[in-house]
Amino acid sequence: MERSSLTTPSRQSGHPEIVSALCGAHAQVLSAAELSVALRVEGATRSDVRAALWERRQLVKMYGPRGTVHLLTTADLPMWIGAFSSIPQSPSPFPKDVQMTEDQTEQVVAAIGKSLEDAELTIDELTDAVVEATGPWAGDLVMEAFQGKWPRWRQAMTLAAHRGVLCFAPNRGRKVTYTNPLRYLSDVSPLDGPTAQRRLVQRYLHAYGPATPQNFAQWLNAPRGWAGSLFRSLAGDIEEVDFEGTTAWVNSGDTAAVSAEPPRGVRLLPYFDAYVVAAQPRGLLYPGLAAGRALTPSGQAGNYPVLLVDGTVKGVWHQRRSGRKIHVTVEPLEPLSTAHLAELDEQVERVGAVLEGKPTLTVGTVTVGAHA
Repeated sequence: MERSSLTTPSRQSGHPEIVSALCGAHAQVLSAAELSVALRVEGATRSDVRAALWERRQLVKMYGPRGTVHLLTTADLPMWIGAFSSIPQSPSPFPKDVQMTEDQTEQVVAAIGKSLEDAELTIDELTDAVVEATGPWAGDLVMEAFQGKWPRWRQAMTLAAHRGVLCFAPNRGRKVTYTNPLRYLSDVSPLDGPTAQRRLVQRYLHAYGPATPQNFAQWLNAPRGWAGSLFRSLAGDIEEVDFEGTTAWVNSGDTAAVSAEPPRGVRLLPYFDAYVVAAQPRGLLYPGLAAGRALTPSGQAGNYPVLLVDGTVKGVWHQRRSGRKIHVTVEPLEPLSTAHLAELDEQVERVGAVLEGKPTLTVGTVTVGAHA
């Protein structure tokens, strides 16, 4: 919690430093990422996070760990691109008649990077540019989508992001746009694969260790065998420790407790907050009823905003906005003490301040489902 700036909001670190320390902030729902980051910086609001992203370009919104949309820091892009580019690719999930050949994939990635070099394009504009650069096959509507079909080339979007040639740009009205993140790197080259992988493991273990190679592979959505080999290759940089009777790893020498006191306090964390997604083992973080209430049947974390009490998940919550009014409902899984209720009031006020609205609190059952 200390390294996630959850014990107290940081007075020294800004938004880029927070995002870097978290190894990225999940941003599939951008408002959740804004809340996740701003909660960790004293006095910050969602507008501050937006300014760091769209105006100062200190943050980049792109496909990150697990192929999901994240906020990453611009300064860390050389590490991320170097690491992503060298992680073994999973087999294509698409049917044979939908897949592209290796050569076609390379053509598409190159076309994406070239088209976005000095531009911010909508998905339709990018489709036209890719098809013009590669051929009609790239525009074949063969990918199953939410309400129809997507053109063939779009299966390479995550790969293009991981190669460092695609990220999100500011919306044009209601339309999403994309650009090339290399525009923000000032001629800094991505790190080579081994160096980037080593640095990423060390960052991850600093934030979330003790952890196992399997934990790292799950967080990154990478092959477990590859993660195990990577950890073994870092002997000397990382070391084994006994964690609750299980062998886990930390950075070499990083075995001193940050504090002698156990974590204390109440926190309201949004969808897919880095702490509840990356911290392991889940059995300790989601004790008792929390696992059934806040995790999916498959054990996935992040689908519900969670109530954190003294470092562990003890409930869920939901917020509904109406103009400047923010209606917050918190569902504790066990009765809260008078002190915890007082802290909850403070947390609701803090959520309201971050979201730049006027909050009200109801303690009761959250009736909406995941991602609502």
